[in-house]
Amino acid sequence: MDGHSRRVQFLKVLLPLVAILMLSTVFLLSRSIETNVSVPFSQKDIDERLTEQVVTQPKYQGTTRKGEEVRIEAVRATQGTEASVPTAAEFQGRLGLSNGGVITLDSNSGMIRPDKNTATFVGDVVITSTDGTEITTDLLNTALDEIRGDAPGQVNGTGIIGNFSAGGMTFGTEKKDGPVHIIFTDGVKLVYEPQKAER
Repeated sequence: MDGHSRRVQFLKVLLPLVAILMLSTVFLLSRSIETNVSVPFSQKDIDERLTEQVVTQPKYQGTTRKGEEVRIEAVRATQGTEASVPTAAEFQGRLGLSNGGVITLDSNSGMIRPDKNTATFVGDVVITSTDGTEITTDLLNTALDEIRGDAPGQVNGTGIIGNFSAGGMTFGTEKKDGPVHIIFTDGVKLVYEPQKAER
């Protein structure tokens, strides 16, 4: 038997042994893989999500007829039932105006109704605009198809001319392509601060 034949015979024995060793190594390594993966939700959270149909971090984004940006998001939302309306916690909104300004809206809770083109902010509502105005109220209704809204109850705020309060407020455009105006109603009180107006 020449050297070539001996090498062939040797490889016929060696290669199957190598294959068996490789397969056994794969099975040995697979035993060390962690198969008990924990879910980042407790059983209570899972049951709640299934029962109430909870959605985490829902977002709505759209544009008005004039091309202005409307963005609304929340930490979590429930779909609601026949006896209750859908609600969202830590409700936030951002209205991008055509002139480059921005109005931000923050509240404890709220709800969005795309079928009616409305969003409602409820509880500790804070309205902030890029011109330095900050307004607080308990309830704010806004539109989704245009920059428009109203606060039917008491509002308090601060702006470039001082502090103010009123029994109600609306905001929106008076003309089709006009700028957004904030209008205060029902017993408006203003504490004028000249140093703020001069800045």
